[in-house]
Amino acid sequence: MSTPIEEEIVGLLREGNKRAISLLYEYYGDALFGVISKVLTDPDLAQDALQETFIKVWKKGKSYDSKKAKLFTWLYRIAYNTAIDKVRSHNNKASKEIQIDASNVYTLTSDSLNQDALDIQKHLSSIEEKYQIVINALFFEGMTQQEASDELDIPLGTIKSRLKIGLRELKKIYDPETTQS
Repeated sequence: MSTPIEEEIVGLLREGNKRAISLLYEYYGDALFGVISKVLTDPDLAQDALQETFIKVWKKGKSYDSKKAKLFTWLYRIAYNTAIDKVRSHNNKASKEIQIDASNVYTLTSDSLNQDALDIQKHLSSIEEKYQIVINALFFEGMTQQEASDELDIPLGTIKSRLKIGLRELKKIYDPETTQS
């Protein structure tokens, strides 16, 4: 049994009327923020998740089916799942961050650097240009293989092949004894 305000909100959502979001926030904002705050302890992340929840509700509003769930149950699920996604995303980003205090970048001495690798760009010019372009994009511009494929307008398989061949050619320059078998 739905209340008149729920019916009004559902009707407005189906029509794409922006007043639906105002009413949702007014009637359900605090409860949804409470749900999200149980999952996310950081208030800023919780606010972000609440905003994302309302965006998802707005986008999915026309698909709401009162026969499957009450309005609050539907909102609750969206809010809860958004909060869980936010936790996963935040944890994933945190695990990928560079830990400066655990890094040895600042403690390297010139003895620990591979002197042969320092002149790689000089030797890079001695291989075919199509291999140079790919190696330069991947190693010196920091692109992923997919990004290089998109940026250079070269199929991903070709990027991978050119990388493999280019590295093989560089290996011949740096370690000629191992390539003469």
